[in-house]
Amino acid sequence: AQVERLLADPRARALVDNFGGQWLYLRNMHLVGPDPYAFPDFDANLRDAMARELTLFLDSQIREDRGALELLTADYTFVNERLARHYGVENVFGNHFRRVSLTGAHEVRRGLLGKSSLLTVTSYAHRTSPVLRGKWLLENVLGTPPPDPPPDVPALEENDEPGLEPRSVRERLEQHRANPACASCHKVMDPLGFALENFDAIGRWRDESDAGTPIDATGTLNDGTPVDGPATLRQAFVERGENFVTTITEKMLTYALGRGLEYYDAPAIRRIVEDGASEDYSWSSLVFGVVQSTPFQMRRAAAQ
Repeated sequence: AQVERLLADPRARALVDNFGGQWLYLRNMHLVGPDPYAFPDFDANLRDAMARELTLFLDSQIREDRGALELLTADYTFVNERLARHYGVENVFGNHFRRVSLTGAHEVRRGLLGKSSLLTVTSYAHRTSPVLRGKWLLENVLGTPPPDPPPDVPALEENDEPGLEPRSVRERLEQHRANPACASCHKVMDPLGFALENFDAIGRWRDESDAGTPIDATGTLNDGTPVDGPATLRQAFVERGENFVTTITEKMLTYALGRGLEYYDAPAIRRIVEDGASEDYSWSSLVFGVVQSTPFQMRRAAAQ
């Protein structure tokens, strides 16, 4: 009863601002500075609108007690005129944010994978990065973070280097993966990032790469599943729904405990996920599971 009361309190917004801010990199949005020459349309108003969209989206999911998997599939978002223009959504005017359905050409924006704030904070200032996006997805959706890169790995060649013809990021990464020290991790990360290559470095939809070649969003995930864009990648994640919910639970328990997780926390995480399955992994069931868990109930106060 106390969990239900607290979740209904307006102050529960702290779960969105603090937990969501950490997990979804919302706190990083004020740090991004896309190249003004490459993206002259990007400004502070658009930056703020991107962050606001994701905040409102996560808040609606928690307030409406949706199933956690809807974070990947939800067919709506929140836009004002500035963000709507960025997305190509028509008939939205003014600074007020309103909820809009994502149908037709805008279905690519469904769920977290289509949110421009995430796509922007996982890009470089001047171009997309399938590696950064793939790494974020491994860590925050699949819960399988890659190992640290080996020392002295050469940086990816850029198109502004003399004597080189413009090449897409995919072409340059293929050469990068020729290094056996790089190949093992990149074969896992890169297909995830390539599936989102139709989104540029500030989250706009595009059909051509920076090199002027058609976007190739195809790839094969580590388990052999083929993907060819955000829709098939989203479906692949939904089919591994328990992995996603487990990752959310780990992130939430870490937030609740104020410490990193240890091997002895694993049974509690499994119990929370198993108990939440009967309620379609609703947010209230996950929060209740965290509150009832042994690590939370038995946590110790910080030493004075």
